[in-house]
Amino acid sequence: MKMIAPWTRFYSNSCCLCCHVRTGTILLGASYLRRAAWIVPFFCYQIFDFALSALVAITVLVYPSSIQEYIRQLPPDFPYKEDALSVNSTCLVLIVLLFIGIVLAFKGYLISCVWNCYRYINGRNNSDVLVYVTSNDSTVLLPPYDDATVTGIAKEPPPPYVSA
Repeated sequence: MKMIAPWTRFYSNSCCLCCHVRTGTILLGASYLRRAAWIVPFFCYQIFDFALSALVAITVLVYPSSIQEYIRQLPPDFPYKEDALSVNSTCLVLIVLLFIGIVLAFKGYLISCVWNCYRYINGRNNSDVLVYVTSNDSTVLLPPYDDATVTGIAKEPPPPYVSA
């Protein structure tokens, strides 16, 4: 039987606790308190996670044989181990890169969602200008209500209503 180092259990539990704290801060900061600064740690974590995933993709490109070595090191009773080893190494690399590419695209989408949430809350807290964030990553700045209702030039009233 394989011995597990005692610190791995602590490390696993502390990572889980950190994940819950990080998720709690984004939910509390974004939805209830509307504090944009509370979203920043979650955003930084997402950027770091995206960078690590990109490094994994680069590693697969640079060392394509490492995938088959990893599969060989799996336990003998691992499901579909023999089938994965029988696949051509080039095809296996393409399958893994396709999967990593899909994961990276999804992570990029989530990063943009958090960034748009940050910009929205940051703009909403600013009382001078109301920010309307559009879906095509452009920002429209709307003037305050008092400035928009006051016009320097008086406009002509519309013509009177005439019944037919």
